[in-house]
Amino acid sequence: MGLLTGLLTLPVAPLRGVTWVLDQVVAEAQRQHRDPSVVERELAELEKQLLAGRISEEEFDRREDELLDRLEALRDATEPSGFGQVRPPTG
Repeated sequence: MGLLTGLLTLPVAPLRGVTWVLDQVVAEAQRQHRDPSVVERELAELEKQLLAGRISEEEFDRREDELLDRLEALRDATEPSGFGQVRPPTG
């Protein structure tokens, strides 16, 4: 980037900085959303809440089902599809 271009685009530098920060925040949120260990920690915390009496059995069951569905979807998405793989014959 030349000196003249740098001077002319200086007023939009804060916007580029904000855009970069937002991109980083979105990338981290997506990483955490796709991380099975985050869901596993949420399940453990949910069980602690149930045992401490902070939530009811019904609330626990509802939230546990949601988290288990999310965990299953994450694991399905990360497992290889098996397309093109040859399985040895069984039997």
